[in-house]
Amino acid sequence: MKKYQKVETFDPTSLKLMHKSYADILSIIGEDATRVGLEKTPERAAKAMHFLTQGYDLNALEILKSAVFDEHHSEMVIVKDIELFSLCEHHMLPFYGRAHIAYIPDGKIVGLSKLARVVDVFARRLQVQERLTTQVRDCIQEALQPLGVAVVIEAKHLCMMMRGVQKQNSVTTTSAFTGEFEKQTTRNEFINLISAKLS
Repeated sequence: MKKYQKVETFDPTSLKLMHKSYADILSIIGEDATRVGLEKTPERAAKAMHFLTQGYDLNALEILKSAVFDEHHSEMVIVKDIELFSLCEHHMLPFYGRAHIAYIPDGKIVGLSKLARVVDVFARRLQVQERLTTQVRDCIQEALQPLGVAVVIEAKHLCMMMRGVQKQNSVTTTSAFTGEFEKQTTRNEFINLISAKLS
């Protein structure tokens, strides 16, 4: 698998297939895919879908392990308010929000930006929020073998906002913990810290 990169590269064969599929969808719903406003839409949609699902080609564990350092720090490390955007696998509509991550090192720390990149890798796949939360947790646990990992994700789902029950203000919160964070006192400290605002 390739390492995380921001350069957009598209497989010509899959792009061509997706281009045709999007053109067919436009025709099926009653649109003219050749009219001026839509003539480039199938190509744009195909490229967008490639970008939004690039996580399938990325290895989150490899990303984390590329920036692990020996450090005798044993206090909680938190990165909060990591923006995330993903696609619900049930309707292929977006959900978006923030991830909060903490771990307690046991002789190893990781470059902070790698935690955000791990969120991106798993978010850029067809997802459910529950699985996304545990995938991030398990990846950090495997890469660092820390004393504990905590992940909380808060997100809004367009499949609930735009269709179905159409509830615009609902927020879904999921959490996953290992090790020391399974203790109520440590978990409460984490929750208090991610809830606090910096002055």
